[in-house]
Amino acid sequence: MVKISKTYVPNLKEKYMCEKHKIFFKKKLSEWKAEIIKSNNEALYNKSLDDNSTSADIVDQASSYTEKNVEMRAINRQIKLISKIDQALKKIKDGTYGYCEETGEPIGIKRLIARPIATLCIAAQEKHEKEEKVYADL
Repeated sequence: MVKISKTYVPNLKEKYMCEKHKIFFKKKLSEWKAEIIKSNNEALYNKSLDDNSTSADIVDQASSYTEKNVEMRAINRQIKLISKIDQALKKIKDGTYGYCEETGEPIGIKRLIARPIATLCIAAQEKHEKEEKVYADL
């Protein structure tokens, strides 16, 4: 089995998605997922301790409800992110990680380091965003 150092960063001279790259991104994705889960657990635990919804003041109750709503939306976004991380980890396992879902072309090391859950190469992503903008403008 191939090992990488803690300071290892994939470079362009290596074969794209070689074993070292896969290990690097698996580690990066796993650590990111653990960090999100820890942060969500802390947020949920801390919020359950300072629940002031029993306040008699209607303004306090409304404010508390709004804060909880914002926090729950943030947690829901984090849950979706965890799902994308899990999909990326699955792709590493099946050998499809790092390749564009639309074109099959390499996504690129720099893009994956910046956005490890990327599923589209830059060209496909730009095309996708242009199509979204066209529909948004209708």
